[in-house]
Amino acid sequence: MPCPISDDEIQKAKDRKHRKARMDQRTRERLPVLPVLISTTDRRRRAAADLLRAAQGTEPGALVPSTDGSLRRAVVPKAAGHLTWVEETNSGRRRNLSYEEEEAFWAFAAIEVLRLTGIRNEELLELTHHSVTEYRLPSTGEVVPLLQIAPSKTDTERLLLVSPELADVLSTIICRLRAPNREIPLVASYDVREKVWNPPMPLLFQRDIGTEHRAFTPTAIRKLLINALAATGLTNADGDLLTFSPHDFRRIFVTDAIMNGLPPHIAQVICGHGSIDTTMGYKAVYPAETIEAHRAFIARRRAARPSEEYRTPTDEEWDAFLAHFEKRKVSIGTCARAFGTPCIHEHACVRCSLLRPDPAQRARLVDIRDNLTARIAEAEREGWRGEVEGLRVSLAGAEEKLAQLNRRPSLGVVDLGMPAANLVGGHLASEHHPPKGSS
Repeated sequence: MPCPISDDEIQKAKDRKHRKARMDQRTRERLPVLPVLISTTDRRRRAAADLLRAAQGTEPGALVPSTDGSLRRAVVPKAAGHLTWVEETNSGRRRNLSYEEEEAFWAFAAIEVLRLTGIRNEELLELTHHSVTEYRLPSTGEVVPLLQIAPSKTDTERLLLVSPELADVLSTIICRLRAPNREIPLVASYDVREKVWNPPMPLLFQRDIGTEHRAFTPTAIRKLLINALAATGLTNADGDLLTFSPHDFRRIFVTDAIMNGLPPHIAQVICGHGSIDTTMGYKAVYPAETIEAHRAFIARRRAARPSEEYRTPTDEEWDAFLAHFEKRKVSIGTCARAFGTPCIHEHACVRCSLLRPDPAQRARLVDIRDNLTARIAEAEREGWRGEVEGLRVSLAGAEEKLAQLNRRPSLGVVDLGMPAANLVGGHLASEHHPPKGSS
């Protein structure tokens, strides 16, 4: 029994196009404001670190310097010793500056690593101290830092070149995590996709919770991004607070890289995509980009052609150009060959595929066909075999031109008539459309 659901009902092409359009619009909204997010996050990190240092150097119960008397070092006897608490002098609300500084730092670190690498969120959480490797160029001996990405979605390991900006961020993370013995604590993480616990590793994205180190979770990264965006005050077209997901940085990375000249197949390797179509699906299309690319193509094409083709023609050249179109009219139609090209059939127009026959010359074409038929019969009767072949080519051309005329739709003149106007009840009405209520 055939399936009652037709193929047309399960086609998802339109849904995929709509989804692509929404993703492109999301990228176009976020790419221009990315510098604002980066600068705001960095300032927030530095301000939180400065405030924490100032509070740590203040005696309990005293006002924190450089806060205009708005914060006081809180007296919290039962609080953990590694946490620094303050009170707002006007409201009495307590704030955990250690937590605020930690949140600001890791939001900065996550945003920087995501935007500079284009890796997935799960790949970010699996970065370890061992992921930072080096490669020595065989030609110059220069040492190039690389970031090793563990297999994730496509089960393919890949290496990314570490830029100076990324190297600075990674070194800051490593220095923060190092214990007094210069080692990074080993932390076990839970893989939410594989549903398994990974063995303890020196993860780069880990934090202190109580007296132990724990790995960041995908939910924790999203919460960091939400708080960082709230601090910027950025809004979307509807006036709502702008939101970023970890995958938005991946799409922005692909779009920005390809727009700045990175070949798409190289972007495919960097992102670890199995198909280049997936990579191009991440790349948002900009109308201005399309226009500029088209203009650049025209400029390259003009540069490859002789420059004299783009000069102003002389009067003699212009007269020759106009004369070409005057000479295109022949007895049975119009020649459609391009300007400056010779006649390839030595003016045997009935054989030429570029001839457009004139419907008014149908009778002349019929005479030519009948004459050719009679000449072929005469040549066969007289034994002129050499002439028969040429006449048959001309006869086939004449019959083809008649067939072209027969395929054209007949455009006869249709008399629509001219409706007479009558004045009925003070209104102008047509005889073909009498007014409502008239007899």
